[in-house]
This record gives sequence, C-alpha cells and structure tokens, in this order.
Amino acid sequence: MHAQDPSPTPTADASLLAAIDLGSNSFHIIVSQLFAGELKTLDVLSEKVQLAAGMDAEDNLTDAAIERGLECLSRFAQRVSDLPRASIRVVGTNALRQAHNSTAFLSQAQALLGTPVEVIAGREEARLIYLGVAHTLADDTGRRLVVDIGGGSTECIIGERFEPRVCESLHMGCVSYSDLFFADGEITAAAMHAARTAALQELLSIRRNYRRLGWNSSVGASGTVKAARQACIALGFSTEHITREALQQLSHYLIEQGHCEQLQIDGIKPERCAVLPAGVAILSAIFESLDVRQMSFSEGALREGVLYDMAGRLRHEDVRERTINALTRRYHVDRKQASRVEATALIALAQLKESWGLTSSSYHEMLSWAARSHEIGLAVAHSQFHKHSAYLLHHSDLPGFTHLEQQLLAFLVRGHRRKFPKDEYRQLPEALRQSYRYLCLLLRLSVVMHRSRSKARLPAFTLRADAQKVELHFPPGWLDHHPLTRADLEQEAGYLRNIDFKLKVS
Repeated sequence: MHAQDPSPTPTADASLLAAIDLGSNSFHIIVSQLFAGELKTLDVLSEKVQLAAGMDAEDNLTDAAIERGLECLSRFAQRVSDLPRASIRVVGTNALRQAHNSTAFLSQAQALLGTPVEVIAGREEARLIYLGVAHTLADDTGRRLVVDIGGGSTECIIGERFEPRVCESLHMGCVSYSDLFFADGEITAAAMHAARTAALQELLSIRRNYRRLGWNSSVGASGTVKAARQACIALGFSTEHITREALQQLSHYLIEQGHCEQLQIDGIKPERCAVLPAGVAILSAIFESLDVRQMSFSEGALREGVLYDMAGRLRHEDVRERTINALTRRYHVDRKQASRVEATALIALAQLKESWGLTSSSYHEMLSWAARSHEIGLAVAHSQFHKHSAYLLHHSDLPGFTHLEQQLLAFLVRGHRRKFPKDEYRQLPEALRQSYRYLCLLLRLSVVMHRSRSKARLPAFTLRADAQKVELHFPPGWLDHHPLTRADLEQEAGYLRNIDFKLKVS
C-alpha cells in the first residue's frame, strides 16, 4: 500500500468540505457544502481539550492531554467518516508546534481521522484566520486589523478585503497565560498587571510597524474575544462592540470577583471563565499597544479560513502557486530553464505514476513546485546551491504551505543533484519516504537532461521502472550525438547505486 500524501487536493465535484482545527485550547470541526462557489455551513462542533494546559515542564504533551485530544477526535472522526479524504483538512496550531513529542499524538490522530494532520506555522495560521474573517464580514474597501487570541498564541493581521498584508503570530495565549499568571485561579490586581505587562512586551515586536500601517476597523475572532465581548454586554459595560473603557471595567470586575470559580457571567461557560482573566489581560494590552479604540467580533476564524482555502484550490486559486511564483521572482530564477525542467519531470511522472503509486495530484504539485524552485539557492552562491535552495524553502515563511510540505519540498530540492541526501531522507515521515524518493529521482533525471540549458527540445523518451530500477530509453543514436548527457547520466547512475537503485540508459 502506498503512503498517504500530505495534503491531497479536493476534487471539483466535491460538494462537502470539512475543516478540523486542533487548537491549543479547543478542537473545532466545521462541515460545509460548496455550491456555486459559496460555502453553506451544515454542522459545527467544538470541544475544550486544552492541549496547551497539558504540557509538562519539558514542553511535552502529557498522557492525559493526548488522551483528551484523541477522545475528541474519535467523535469528530465519526462525523466525517463518509466524506472523501480529499474533502477533509486537519490543521494543528501552537501547542502542536511547541510540543516536543507531538508526533506521538499526530500519528494516532491521523490513524483515527484517516487523513494527515498539518501542523501549520504561526504566520500561516494568521493568514488562514484572516481569510476566514474576511469571508465572514461584509465586503469593504478599508484596511482592517484582525486579532485572534488562542490558547497558546495570538495572531495579529492587517489586510484589505481578502488579502492579508502583514501577518504575525505572538507567543501569548489564554491557556499559557492562565498557567503563568492565574495558575491557582485567583484573580488579583498584581496578576492582571503582570499578565498585561508580559503581553505588552510581546507586542513590542509589532507595535511600531502596525501603528505605522494603520487600519480603518478592528475585528476580533475566536473564543477569547467572543467571551470578552459577551461579558462586556452581559455586565452592561457595552452594547455591541468591545471598547477600551468596557475592557477596563471588565478587568476591575474580574479582580473584584477574586477567583475564577466565582465568575458567573450569562452566556459564558465555566471552562471559558477559567481562562477569561488571561484573555482579558492580553486583549487589554493589544488595545493599549496598538491604540485600538473599539473592536467588533467575527464568527469566522481559522476553521472557516481553512475551508475557503480548500475552496480556492478547487477554483485553481491555490495560494501556494502565488507563493512559488513570488519566490522565483525574488531570487531571480531562470524561469525558462525551470519550466523546461518542470515539463520534463512531469512527463516522467506521467509515465511512472502507476508503477510507483504516485497518482495523487499532490505528487504532481510538489514535483512541479520543486522543479520551479530548485535553483533559488543560486542567489546565495553556486557552490552547494542545492543546499542553499533547500534551506530557503525549509526556513522561509511560505504562505499556503504547511511545515510538512515545506520539509518535503526542501528534501526534493536538496536531493536534485550530487549525492542523495540520506540524512534528510531519514527525517521524512516513514509513510512518505518511498514516494518522495521516487519523486526525487524524477527531478534528478530531469535536471541532468537539461544541464546544457539548451532551448532545443528533448526527443521523446520512455521510462520503465520497478521498485529498485528505472530504464530510460532515447531514440537510437541520440545519446551518440549528445556525449555530455550520456556522461552525466552515467555519473547519475553511480550516485543512485549508492542508495541501491539501478539506472539503465540506452
């Protein structure tokens, strides 16, 4: 059985889409129907799991936290059991980014859900949050600030219409700050001040740039902002929006109550009240640092953003395409050469995808992106440029790409020339190693065939393969007239012998 690819592309005839958000505080699932380009929500489920609260001193998820998460996902799995795997997307956020033992949870989660869990970078999380908010609000032409306070991180985004301009993810959340400043449940003026001061320090990294850019309106998303707004309304501090004055009154109210167990606010569950003081402290710091006067609330957030991102891929509006195009422009890639390598690699894939089990569209996408970006490292230096290219792909912020996708892309590019990168290969998820070994071989062959950088078209070639061997056949006499290509392919055969793979050329 062939390994599951990391992020299958949904098919155009898919009518149902599901997004699962594995947040640091809560897990969420949303199921929607896609019709005529619009999403109609059919079902929403949320459960408080508090992965961030289940981290020990060494930043490992405890057994209890893992068990809570898996129990929740077993219920979510039932809800999506009838959906095609390509119509489901699962994303993990800050707690899974930080946990040293996240793979222990992820492997079991993937087995339960039958689909990969994508641990997304903070800025990618911010981009998706903005996408969810933008599609939920009425369209306008103004610039907006979007804030989402999660369990372990806070995302701040400035954007216009459906395009985020600046995305940042800060290391502060309602669960992590509750553990730091309100661990015993007591709400004191000193604790509120300490939490707010810590948040202000975290915001220093974005304060100047965000205030310089400015915005016309500010919008909050997700549970913390929703609870703060509900508390302000229920307690009579505001009528609709969160204001700076209402937040100050809410802070004083929380201190007067003295303990989280004393909080009884209409419309807010006890488990949300337990993290409300930390959330209010963070939100107050945001209002002060970024000079926010009032903030409205949007029901859209990360899970809605994931859905709209999936819908965009259905309409061939994949943000990853824009990212790769921007990357090749930034590093002045020879795009004609990259296109030649890409075309040949995809022809090779078409010939061998059945033999090697590479029929998923994601393999086509990853090979295409690797071919187009394999020379970005030349902007650093020609020597070892494949290593420079891989480093840039692995460590850059690439909108639309998950951590795993960046790792896989970097592996393909790292392995496109010279010795096969055995260390990087061993670091890939075991279930994907063989498939990406094959993709890497296809990219290597294409690069070799285009080493001359000639505009002349290659002749029609044929490939045959089994698990450990590939045969490459050119028209009779062609190699005799192209001795450099013959020599390069012979050298390539030597590299492949080192990984027990046979290349036969005729």
